[in-house]
Amino acid sequence: MDAVRVALLREVLAGTEWLGATRRFAAVLRGSVVAHGGGLLLVGTPEYEPWHLAAHLVDEAAWSGTPELAPTLVRQHARPSDPAHLAVGPGRIAAARRGETLLVVAPEEPAALLERVHDARRAGVTVLALGAGGGELAAMAHDTLAVPQGAELDLDSVQHLVSAAAGENGGSPRARRGFRDRLSRLTEALTAPPPAPW
Repeated sequence: MDAVRVALLREVLAGTEWLGATRRFAAVLRGSVVAHGGGLLLVGTPEYEPWHLAAHLVDEAAWSGTPELAPTLVRQHARPSDPAHLAVGPGRIAAARRGETLLVVAPEEPAALLERVHDARRAGVTVLALGAGGGELAAMAHDTLAVPQGAELDLDSVQHLVSAAAGENGGSPRARRGFRDRLSRLTEALTAPPPAPW
């Protein structure tokens, strides 16, 4: 989802709780990684790996001038032969320490991860959860954004809103102007009349 679509989605959602909730959660995420500076670990479940969110956070980190937002994607089935950015397995959660942030994205309770997440929290890692809400994960997370099944928005759309908000608010005034300039250029390109025929 590009910046124009995020802007249109925000317009459609104006007046709903989703804009405030995603911005609040994004502020907590950004505040955690910037304040602690230990790095961001992003993990899903064996059935749901948030690689798309990882890519958007990398982009937002670059655009906003907030390199701390660029996550390490922890994959359940990582193999040493995978490219370096895809070869980080669950053992990385066990190695996490105070100052790091762990963002768990899961549409359902990630039973296979709960023990690792609990151990990471005990080691001083800030745990954030994005997904179904409730359950043991929500109880051990420092902050949660629940996206229950059947909600107005699906988990993928919420991830787009969170990543965009994390990048927008984290940058310098110059970086925020850069986002607005990109959005303006994209809007002009998409709404411009077609070129005249030959």
